[in-house]
Amino acid sequence: MGKLGIRPLGDKVIVERLEAEEKTAGGIVLPDSAKEKPKRGMIRAVGDGKLLDSGKRSELQVKKGDEVIFTSYAGTEVKVEGKEYIIMDEGDILAVLSSKD
Repeated sequence: MGKLGIRPLGDKVIVERLEAEEKTAGGIVLPDSAKEKPKRGMIRAVGDGKLLDSGKRSELQVKKGDEVIFTSYAGTEVKVEGKEYIIMDEGDILAVLSSKD
């Protein structure tokens, strides 16, 4: 993926939402109107970290390329160069999915 035309500030991250499931566990195909917006995404960019009272910045726990699970109403949706992203606080991220290496 090339350089994004947007840079998050502070403890903000930019997430690209992953696609919704097309079928239920039982194999029923879902129409677009029945699909929930997925709460999973890929981190595309991270800010510099939250500015602490000491003047230093705290390090974020996520990094570019992490697959994450976030809260239902996390962040603000934005469209940049035709692609949809969510700008959210690091605190809206519930978990990082580990790779199955």
